[in-house]
Amino acid sequence: MVRRDVLERFDRKIEAMGVRIKDADQMKVREDVFDEVTLIALYRLVHRKLISAVGGAISTGKEGNVFYGEQDGRGIAIKIYRIQTANFKAMTEYLAGDRRFASVRGSRKEIVFAWTRKEYSNLTRAYEAGLPVPEPLGFDRNILLMEFLGEDEVPCPQLRLVDLGDPAAAYRQILDHIKTLYRQARLVHADLSEYNILYCEKPYIIDMGQAVTRDHPRAFAFLLRDVKNVNRFFSRYCDVLDEQEIMKEIVGTSRREP
Repeated sequence: MVRRDVLERFDRKIEAMGVRIKDADQMKVREDVFDEVTLIALYRLVHRKLISAVGGAISTGKEGNVFYGEQDGRGIAIKIYRIQTANFKAMTEYLAGDRRFASVRGSRKEIVFAWTRKEYSNLTRAYEAGLPVPEPLGFDRNILLMEFLGEDEVPCPQLRLVDLGDPAAAYRQILDHIKTLYRQARLVHADLSEYNILYCEKPYIIDMGQAVTRDHPRAFAFLLRDVKNVNRFFSRYCDVLDEQEIMKEIVGTSRREP
């Protein structure tokens, strides 16, 4: 438990940058999230006028935290990768096989910085391909800024928590998104499941940090895993298509997983 005086000291640092703290009594800035490296990144983003307010936590995890924020009145999501607790080994494996980041080497901090750039790049490619993903707004060091998906500071729920009126329609939409991601954005999500698809009237794909390009050595295996995960979830609610037929439709081949 972080002491109240420590929390208040960090809040003062944030406010000194010209950033308004929303709901300060309920959601204090935590020292283990806003370390010195993160404060520098936050300062640079504020200086670029990309952040005007920081609110409460939207989600928390071992590797990162997502906070609600504002950019001149517009709701944004502030994703902060925690350098000390990030899964260094897993990140390195996804980076090593991606030609865009294969040369990245170094400390845990440098890997996390590269991972943040990678998620921004992946979101940009998906967004430009017309996919329903959060619009990427900027990044610095271990902080990624993107569009907030939700209303009145309440985020859209995960797919697993939604009572789908027409699950078959949602299933077809998500398969179309996987296909568009592969064919137009030339990416494979590589970790798609009901936990990283949000639903607000339609499905939105999130958490794109691990997504890889089609020439990644394990791209086909990752794609098949994504399809299997989607089929596993929707098989409880509607009829699903054969996995190999889905793969053939997406990549134009019926080859099986290596």
